[in-house]
Amino acid sequence: MSDAICLIIPPSAFLLDERVFMSLGILRVAAVLEQSGRSVEMLDLSGVENYEQVVGEHAARSPAAVFGLTVTTPQYPAATRIVAALRRVRPDARVVLGGPHVTLVNAAYKHPETGGPRSRAAQAYEQMRALADVLVAGDGEEAVFAALRPDAPKLVDADDPASPMFLDDKRLDRLPFPARQLVDVDSYNYQIDGVRALSMIAQLGCPFQCGFCGGRRSPSLRRVRMRSSANVVAEMESLYRAYGVRGFMLYDDELNVNRHMLELMDQVRGLQDRLGVEFRLRGFIKSHIFNDAQAEAMYKAGFRWILTGFESGSSRILVNMNKRATRQDNTRCVETARRHGLKVKALMSLGHPGESEETVADTRDWLLEAKPDDIDIALITTYPGTPYYDEAVPLAGRPGVWAYTFPATGDRLYSCDVDYAQVAEYYKGDPEGGYRSFVFTDQLSPERLVELRDSVEREVRAALGIPFNPARASQRYEHSMGQTELPARILRRSR
Repeated sequence: MSDAICLIIPPSAFLLDERVFMSLGILRVAAVLEQSGRSVEMLDLSGVENYEQVVGEHAARSPAAVFGLTVTTPQYPAATRIVAALRRVRPDARVVLGGPHVTLVNAAYKHPETGGPRSRAAQAYEQMRALADVLVAGDGEEAVFAALRPDAPKLVDADDPASPMFLDDKRLDRLPFPARQLVDVDSYNYQIDGVRALSMIAQLGCPFQCGFCGGRRSPSLRRVRMRSSANVVAEMESLYRAYGVRGFMLYDDELNVNRHMLELMDQVRGLQDRLGVEFRLRGFIKSHIFNDAQAEAMYKAGFRWILTGFESGSSRILVNMNKRATRQDNTRCVETARRHGLKVKALMSLGHPGESEETVADTRDWLLEAKPDDIDIALITTYPGTPYYDEAVPLAGRPGVWAYTFPATGDRLYSCDVDYAQVAEYYKGDPEGGYRSFVFTDQLSPERLVELRDSVEREVRAALGIPFNPARASQRYEHSMGQTELPARILRRSR
């Protein structure tokens, strides 16, 4: 039996352009497998229209005995179709499923307060068990080897700090950089202030407990693990030398939870001085711990934009979502960034417990007062692994409807059951009538939430002179079938 493994990146048809940020988690797994001497195929289906046919055609001639998929919750419908295509052609192959969706569902399922045989988490977990031969929860870089063993268990649970597969800071530093050579890097298009950029992950985990956020019960998503500043800068240098990029999107949860953030910024600046180039960077920060020293260091390192999940302009809603930051904290964050030449993209969301006409107006008014440089306004979805999902209970007399209550205020949020294996319509949308809400409150229906979201975005953009993102056709393409080899845009192999 061949020791080759085929790793698959599912498409993300819910995005306007799927070739913006590559999937770094599975590329890290690929790098570890290559380092161990295994032969790796990477099937990148981002943007591929006829992906089921492509999977079937490739699987029929692939030497791989194992097919591994990474999956986020919005990608789960595509993943179910990919597995079905694999089963039709290669019923003998082992299918391994990992990624954020598996980790989130498993964390909810095994927790005594949210699991149990009749829970929503149990239903979602059993659905995954029926789909794949092996599930991998948590850090996949070392767990993948357990999943490849002939006697692999149904679940490889690396989402446990006591597990030898759970990564710590030192082990993160020892990992090889993501195997970007296994995807068509040139087909991924992202810029920061006109400078071509690639994404990076410098740290793992977020310590905060926002009610809408996944992973609050998952140690691998909750516990902060840091790479050293030297290791992060070494990856930047390798990307500059390999691909000529001078832009870096740091896709970490809250850069400023890093206690060595100022050191990191100083080393990023030092790398540019040594190379004789100017970088442009972009990343996420937590508003209530953002300060002048951080802002100054970020600007010197090449940051010109920061993104912050302010989420709401309502003090009550900020409490209900357990955000920790206040309205005043958020205003101060924007002011601090502006003092140091940093532009701010405000990430906002509607549909939290207790949301009403008044709280939505508070959000609109705060945006008009704070005047961020860009905005994104989403509708909340109750993902598995979030308190809004995990702690909800069935609503009496309303089959398929669940109610979450925030204990401190008694405010509620209602969510409709979503079959995450079939539906991805809850994920964002476009301002021209493309949003749909699967949540509602005592004050606002799903339809009214959509109306308010649309009106707030139109009003704020008009008042602040922020244009809508240019309308673009979905960047998807269809592969011509029957060729002897898939193009390098879709398939690459270990050398």
